[in-house]
Amino acid sequence: MSESDVGGLQAAPLKNGLKVRLSVMMFLQYAIWGAWLPLLWDLLMNAKGFSGTEVGNIFAIGAVGAIFGPFIAGQVADRWFNTERFLAVSHLAGGVLAWQMASLVDYNSFFWYALVYGLIYSPTLALTNSLSFHHIPDRDRDFGKIRLWGTIGWIVAGIGIGQWLLHHYAGGSADQAKDPAVYAGMADAFKLSGICGIVMGIYCLVGLPSTPPSKSADGDNATMKALGEISHQPLLTLFLIAVPVSCIHQFYFVHTAPFLNTFQGELGGSGLATSLNSVFGIGGGGLMTLGQMSEIFVLAMIPLLALKLSRKKLLMIGLVAYAARMALFSYAPMLGDMGMPLVILGVALHGFCFGCFIFVAFMVVDEECSSDVRASAQNLFNLVIIGIGIIVGSKVASSVAGWAATRVSEGDPWYTKTTEMFQIPLAASLLCLVWMALMYPAKGKKETA
Repeated sequence: MSESDVGGLQAAPLKNGLKVRLSVMMFLQYAIWGAWLPLLWDLLMNAKGFSGTEVGNIFAIGAVGAIFGPFIAGQVADRWFNTERFLAVSHLAGGVLAWQMASLVDYNSFFWYALVYGLIYSPTLALTNSLSFHHIPDRDRDFGKIRLWGTIGWIVAGIGIGQWLLHHYAGGSADQAKDPAVYAGMADAFKLSGICGIVMGIYCLVGLPSTPPSKSADGDNATMKALGEISHQPLLTLFLIAVPVSCIHQFYFVHTAPFLNTFQGELGGSGLATSLNSVFGIGGGGLMTLGQMSEIFVLAMIPLLALKLSRKKLLMIGLVAYAARMALFSYAPMLGDMGMPLVILGVALHGFCFGCFIFVAFMVVDEECSSDVRASAQNLFNLVIIGIGIIVGSKVASSVAGWAATRVSEGDPWYTKTTEMFQIPLAASLLCLVWMALMYPAKGKKETA
């Protein structure tokens, strides 16, 4: 049942001006992240020469901000400070840091910059959600239309940096995708991210609607109140399942771009591989945007799906997609040229992974919590998705990669590493699916209203 149907009243339409303002916010928010995240593993391993353990540490430390976000950003936005102003300060500072990270060469400097950047950027992901929920008339009907522009921002940034690498570091030749100059050029992704961050900071001050804090009558701590509310069903099960799911999600972002880059390199002059590089650029990040393109379709369908399917069924569809993607990544490379279409299908399944699990989960968090703690609740879920999940997922991803690589070093085919790596998140996805089926209630607060 949509919010517009509650009490038999039709929610007011979403005004075009507000829709545009929030959509621009989402576009910039995710362009900032999508510029560098898919390329970070290759940049640090192949250009800067960091070890697998060091790269895992950098991925993990960058998520620390999501751990502290609920206790700082959520409290500030729910009780003390206008959300759009907090976003402005965060993005202006984050943009400056991202630009500087492009020129860092030693591990210690990059580690500490990643920590500070994570503290600044991570909380903004949840706050753009809570700001949108604060202003839109109908969550089910309106949020997907706005959030999909974040996906478009990710796509534009990913393809943009892929084309930049192709034409400025590979001389326009897709066969040079593994050239050392290309790996070094991936640092430019941080410059693009920094520019987007500065633009976002300015936009938050001049383009976003005023979003004042929702002061509680008793002046309680918003984060502690939100913690109390998520200790009950269905949020308790959702938060617990989100921990392994977020690890699986991070595994995808750590290893997919290097996997695609290697697979395309193994195919050599394959017509499909060459055609893909000419459109999406090189490095793997551009090709990964196929997942965000399918995400647009799924997000556009969410308002219709939310009317037909329960939250539990939508979440389970997302978990099935996680398992199917990892299965395709595990076994399709064994087929050589014929495996590339299946790998592309696996990338495209990202739309269902994100749209039906993570996107719907943020909706569930918003609808199950009191209005005066929604920013804190969103940040608590953010803590799980890009805090705990990234920290644990990054360490697991780097460890599994090292373990799987020993098979190749012992003489097995290159795809043995891929098969070994992706079977781990495949098994975890199936376990989460069973857990969801058994433990998550059939209906939540909103669905029984």
